[in-house]
Amino acid sequence: MAMDLRMMQTRARILTNIRDFFRNRGYLEVDTPVLSPGLIPEATIEAFRTDFVNPFHRGRPLYMVPSPEIWMKRLIAEGTGNIFQVGHVFRNSESLGTRHSPEFTMLEWYTLDATYQDSVCITEELVLTLVQLELAELQAAGEAHLSRLLPPFVRLSMAEAFRIHARVNLEECTEAEDLAEEARKLGLTPRDDDSWQELFNRIFLTFVEPNIGRERPTILTDFPSQVATLARTIPGTPWSERWELYMEGHETANCYTEETDPEAIRRFFTSEAVQKEGALVEVEIDQDFPELFARGFPPCSGVALGIDRLIMALTDAQDIRGVIFFPVHDSLRS
Repeated sequence: MAMDLRMMQTRARILTNIRDFFRNRGYLEVDTPVLSPGLIPEATIEAFRTDFVNPFHRGRPLYMVPSPEIWMKRLIAEGTGNIFQVGHVFRNSESLGTRHSPEFTMLEWYTLDATYQDSVCITEELVLTLVQLELAELQAAGEAHLSRLLPPFVRLSMAEAFRIHARVNLEECTEAEDLAEEARKLGLTPRDDDSWQELFNRIFLTFVEPNIGRERPTILTDFPSQVATLARTIPGTPWSERWELYMEGHETANCYTEETDPEAIRRFFTSEAVQKEGALVEVEIDQDFPELFARGFPPCSGVALGIDRLIMALTDAQDIRGVIFFPVHDSLRS
């Protein structure tokens, strides 16, 4: 794909504006490794593996991080305060399409003494700032797509989204058998051994997600706590303090009120490690990670945002290969 100098300039400007946004609010920019000897287990993510070789040291596998979380939380545990990072991350076995790339640029930030609701406000402020700066760059000529991105974002709970788009009442489907019956009504064919989470994902990806955030950016919030993550559970409810931002119909950011209970984190590691068995790429689990929380960890909220998709929304680009230079797509097809 031919290089677009105007897009290169726009991308550089947006990255500068993102950094300025967080620096002006007192966040410390950090720079952490893309290689790690172990990972946080996530059943739905396949990793890239490489090997350290040296004639004087024992070789060992290393993994390219799917998120800088594994390093950034170590920094928070050391007392850095609010931090952010812009860097490359890697997801193996990803689709090669107009919105996907195995290597992409992620903005991740953590705000201490904040919840996922606070992070919605910060994200809206970030997008508002970037839109205003892009409109100023266009010298008021304006482009219609930018006005569609202006906050406030639509807010929709996962329970509401399932009722609207799949006619499923998640609150009444607490067992896999209940959700399997709803899947059949929708024309899906569940397997006998499908878990609740697998059934949820099939219904969500088929009937719900394709309808989210197409007209305006939408915060899809309060995910079922049965979908295992490191997000804190809302007390007394079946929901977790998690949201995803959809822009132009595609998931662009993911946020948690971070779980800080060491026992909950150990349970997550144990459960996800079992589900990782049989993964396409076997990975070493970072067994020391839960100990960060046993020593005490500050309450905080973290957001991971795909910068390439954000730039696509800001520039009305239709192919991620236009905003990623030297995309993996091209090298795989050569």
